[in-house]
Amino acid sequence: MAAYGLYSHIESNKRRSIVLLVGLFALVYLLVYAGALVGEALSYQASLQYLLRKAWLDLLSAAPFATVGTAVWIVIAYYFHQSMIDAVTGGHEVTRTEEPRLYNLLENLCISRGITTPKLKVMESDALNAFATGMNEKQYAITVTTALLTRLDDAELEAVLGHELTHIRNGDVRMLVIAVIIAGAISFFAEMFFRLWFNTGVGFRSRRSNDSDGDRGKGGNFIAIVIAVALIAVAWLLSSLIRFALSRSREFLADAGSVELTKNPDAMISALRKIEGRGELHGATSAVMEMCVDNPREEWTDLFSTHPPIEARIKVLVEAMGGHDPGPLALPEEADEGQPDAAQEGTRQQDGPWGGSADQPPPPPPPADGPWGHAPAPRPTPQRPFLPDRPPIDPPGAQESGTPGPWGKPGG
Repeated sequence: MAAYGLYSHIESNKRRSIVLLVGLFALVYLLVYAGALVGEALSYQASLQYLLRKAWLDLLSAAPFATVGTAVWIVIAYYFHQSMIDAVTGGHEVTRTEEPRLYNLLENLCISRGITTPKLKVMESDALNAFATGMNEKQYAITVTTALLTRLDDAELEAVLGHELTHIRNGDVRMLVIAVIIAGAISFFAEMFFRLWFNTGVGFRSRRSNDSDGDRGKGGNFIAIVIAVALIAVAWLLSSLIRFALSRSREFLADAGSVELTKNPDAMISALRKIEGRGELHGATSAVMEMCVDNPREEWTDLFSTHPPIEARIKVLVEAMGGHDPGPLALPEEADEGQPDAAQEGTRQQDGPWGGSADQPPPPPPPADGPWGHAPAPRPTPQRPFLPDRPPIDPPGAQESGTPGPWGKPGG
């Protein structure tokens, strides 16, 4: 039932994603309509009804061009988005020879499910994070930071790779890349419009047409411009919310998919605890951070957060997957910073397998002497069993044959 529930959620999420992407295309047309309305309002004096009708006709005329332009934008991003992401993050592809540990962990996961192994990329960063990119099997790639490789053990690193591999299996990566492309175009044109508006004041000037007013009327220009500005703001806001919804709703499924692949919920929880608050990729764009395991960039409200909180994700893993939460984890160097110096401490206890031993009880003292004095020293183990110099009885014929026995040469 758990697997069936997981996959039913995946299929439901795919359907919702398609609806959201269709909504993004609708936002493109909304942006075109707003631009046409501004253009009409700045061209001549007319009533609001006339301007709205003219803007609608302009939209119908421009819709094919907007569709083609959006399609061209997607095609460009389809072939070059990975190069652009690598240029921003500095990621480079690695082979099995360069990173055998990372490569073997991913390959084992892919073999267990019959999945094509994606490319592996490593980026130099002190942040603990990873993300997946690509639009098809030939392009899929998983990028991890160098800090993630050094700070996570094999089980935790396998859980993170399983998380990103689940994003690829579910089609999340493709959907998110397309959404980022379209939303990026909307944000670009909206920002360009507002910069032009506030920096040049063009929104407060209009031109009179030499033509006769006819049935155009007057007085609707200012209201039309206000409506257009509102439509552009709504398009930008909704495109951002759609991107966030695509990212947030899929992180829970990716965590569950990782547990399904690795059969180890504790490793996924431990990895999230180590990544928590340490995933900021300096210099990366917001679009790249949306693809990561965790996005620590805080927004002014949870509505605009691209990832659900780590606590919420761990709670689901504990309740639904039977994992155990160890609580916030400190990395080894962070734990050492809180320990007293060896000269002040006198003697430092040896670290245990889970880090420092500050919270561990001291080792028990040696047993006290018994009532008969000191305990005898342990008897040394003999190197070989004791044998006499000569056998008690010479075997028959040993004198004639001269064959040595277990005690040496007979009669020697």
